[in-house]
Amino acid sequence: MRKRNSLAHDLAIFILAQIVWLALLGLWIYWYISNYLIFEKVGEKVSPQIVINTPNVFPFVGGIVLLVGLSFSMVLIFRHLNVQINLTRLYDNFIANITHELKSPLSSIQLYLETLNSRNVPAEKQKEFIDQMLRDTARLQKLISTILEISALESRKNKANFEVYDSCEILDRLIKESAEQFRLKDNAINFQCINSAKIFIDVNAFKMVFDNLIDNSIKYTTGEPKIIVSVNTFFNKVEIYFKDYGIGIPPNEQKNIFQKFYRIYDKDIPNVKGTGLGLYLVKEIIRNHKGKISVKSEGKGKGTTFIIELPIIKRTTKSKKL
Repeated sequence: MRKRNSLAHDLAIFILAQIVWLALLGLWIYWYISNYLIFEKVGEKVSPQIVINTPNVFPFVGGIVLLVGLSFSMVLIFRHLNVQINLTRLYDNFIANITHELKSPLSSIQLYLETLNSRNVPAEKQKEFIDQMLRDTARLQKLISTILEISALESRKNKANFEVYDSCEILDRLIKESAEQFRLKDNAINFQCINSAKIFIDVNAFKMVFDNLIDNSIKYTTGEPKIIVSVNTFFNKVEIYFKDYGIGIPPNEQKNIFQKFYRIYDKDIPNVKGTGLGLYLVKEIIRNHKGKISVKSEGKGKGTTFIIELPIIKRTTKSKKL
């Protein structure tokens, strides 16, 4: 509530400042025109001994330019202020989300440990508790790794390990590893690759790309996820199409989903917790590979397609469908 009041206060100041500048500009124009009209009406009737200075157009034009410049400066200041307010709001949302993401698995682990410490838990139940704690630990590890990876990418301090790979073979391997990590069924992901090419990638970083895309597909799909990944080579690039059949993305949200801390809030979208860093990390990794990523979705309930473009090193004649 305080932030909304602050924004309204800043907006009121900006509008008031613009009114003042416009009023001053109007007075300036009125003064010039009044003097000009007076001179036009009485200038020739006045005695020649009386010197009347004709209104000079240069101060008038200079005054208008100055006032317009001041008004434009106010617009820039307000725009900068608005950007800072939005960044602060996104940062606050990030803090709230990441606090929940950290607290939830920690509370779960603590509860299981206290139960194991205070009670005689049957062996089968102990195994169930341990499995859940391992999943919570992996969730925390993923969150920490994401934050550290983003920090390293932004500071250009990440130790990338780029090597040359066959696009069909390496992407097929990474997709299978991610599917196994999320315990997806064998037919959950349909992988197709045509016209294989040589690509220069960091395997560990690119694994995080598929991890985040698959994780998003699972979160935003009602029922069992179904994913199609198709890879093809066109001229000097490899294109990867990652399509799911989830709830889709509204057109007005598609340009924002790769922003840091950005999350979609909609009453028809499942209440999925997150930090708003997953797709931002994906974009940064792809950019670090000299590639591009974009998104297409026809709207709610019509699925989402991510298109990744990577530069190739050398095209081969190998072609296969997996």
